Amino acid sequence: MSRKDAINNLFLKRPDTVPAAPKPPALKDGERVRTGAISAMGASLQELADSARQASLLRQQIADGEIWLETSKIIGSRITDRIPIDVDPKFDELVESIRENGQQVPILVRPHADTPGMFEIAYGRRRMRAANILERPVLAIIRDLADRELIIAQGRENSERTDLSFIEKAFFAKNLEEDGCDRTTIVAALAADKADISRYITVARRVPEELVRRIGPAPKMGRARWLALADLLEARSALAVAEQALEAPSVQKADSDARFQAVLSALQAKPRRRSADQAQIWKTPQGKGAARIETRGSKTALVFEEKIVPAFATFVSARLDNLYREFQQETENRGEEK
Repeated sequence: MSRKDAINNLFLKRPDTVPAAPKPPALKDGERVRTGAISAMGASLQELADSARQASLLRQQIADGEIWLETSKIIGSRITDRIPIDVDPKFDELVESIRENGQQVPILVRPHADTPGMFEIAYGRRRMRAANILERPVLAIIRDLADRELIIAQGRENSERTDLSFIEKAFFAKNLEEDGCDRTTIVAALAADKADISRYITVARRVPEELVRRIGPAPKMGRARWLALADLLEARSALAVAEQALEAPSVQKADSDARFQAVLSALQAKPRRRSADQAQIWKTPQGKGAARIETRGSKTALVFEEKIVPAFATFVSARLDNLYREFQQETENRGEEK
């Protein structure tokens, strides 16, 4: 009989009937010492049996495909896909559902390559976050996944559940490519064709990632809207305008679609006409404003009101040569006087 069987027979199996034990004879002092040693050995064997039973239960759970893990034993995937948002009513509903009904769907993890006893998550980060908030373990499926399998599982889980928004897919594809994944793997992860992947990556490269994180996933905004935003961001000082739009308290409290629209509207708005550094009005003898002299930086403009002095601008422009010679002569005379 093996040692394991012996332990099971000793501590795990109970006979149906237990015969009455004969009354033991009185023990001498030396015999009492030996009995204490045997009792200690029995306690050690009991502890060994408990450990064996727990290990057996753990192996059985893994064999069955599901196991409860502490969230502290799980780290995130190195490739992020979802954009975190401050206000997420659906996540709050998920937390309450798990609180009341327990976790119904397990997450998927793989053993961490470098740290024994740790795991890397493939999908189910929202459920893991909920379990962490509730301070309870999370139900998980453990699989030995290669990097490519992990990435594909992560992408497929998103498509089968709450789908990624356009911009989330764009940055997921871009991050995968920058991590060294080939296009075939990215296509499989996002369940898209190569042309779509190219479009995703093109948009992700044109929009600053920090700005996207501040806006959020914007699930209602598709490729055309993000391309329009990317075009507007190429203008000088456009990024500063976008960031300023996001500073408004009403925008900060809004959902991500509204934040996107606020940024787009701010960039589409015509810039306010800058007031001239200096502006003078020339009036006719009748007191009517007939011309405006505006100075902006190193430039000065003379603007005539055609309704007040029609054809006067043509009259002045025809005499510019004479006016300039007169100006030079006066300048020279003033110089001589000095």
